[in-house]
This record gives sequence, structure tokens and C-alpha cells, in this order.
Amino acid sequence: MAVGNKFNQFIADVYNGVHNLSSDTIKAYLTNVAPIATNSVKADIAEIAAGNGYTAGGVTIAVTSSTQTAGTYSLVTGDATITATGAIGPFRYVVFYNGTTVNNRVIQWYDYGSAVTMASGDTFTIDTTTLRSAT
Repeated sequence: MAVGNKFNQFIADVYNGVHNLSSDTIKAYLTNVAPIATNSVKADIAEIAAGNGYTAGGVTIAVTSSTQTAGTYSLVTGDATITATGAIGPFRYVVFYNGTTVNNRVIQWYDYGSAVTMASGDTFTIDTTTLRSAT
């Protein structure tokens, strides 16, 4: 199971009105470069090369609903799947970012604990459970 980690800037961005998570485009991309909590934009963390079923910029994460109850905000998102048509990777991290914001502000990252390399025909599902519970 991947471990979810928030970027420090994301908290400031939320309070400064940078994100509208219910309507902005949330994306996730693959990297083999360790993110750090002080990263603030997508360009801070190199993405793996596109190709073989992986698209530059990553995959779009579908927002299915957002609610606020008694001061707790819940963002419900769908999982995303990448299917390899050739080798993809290695990568160890999945970085979530807001594709609607200027400079693609980062939100959170998953650490899978070790490098993942996909062979042709493999699928990789980004389970957004951690994203849902962390935002």
C-alpha cells in the first residue's frame, strides 16, 4: 500500500484560495525522483519519460463529489489506471497536482516503497483512497 504525503505549500494554497478542488482538474504523474514536502509546483519534480501507454502529464483523476459536513471537507475521487503497451518506468512515486492552477501546484504524493517497472500488458492502478482521506 502506498503511503500518502502532503506538500506543505498545498495547505497554504488551500487557505489562499488557489484551489477549487471540486471543479479543478486533478492529475497524477509518475516519477522516480523523491518528492520533498517543500516542493510547490509540478516542475520541481521530474516526471518519467512518456511512451508505451504513459502520457506526459500523467492521468486525470475524476472528482465524483465534494462535501463539507461540520467543518470536514471530503473530496471523493475515482481511481486511475495506466496500461503499459511496452516498458514503463522505473518509478516509485505518484505525484498529484492541480492541472488548472498556474504552474501546476502540487497537492500530495504517494511513496510505493520501492521502484516499479511495468512490462507490456501490465496495469497500474492509482488507488486514490489516501487522497480522499487526506484532503
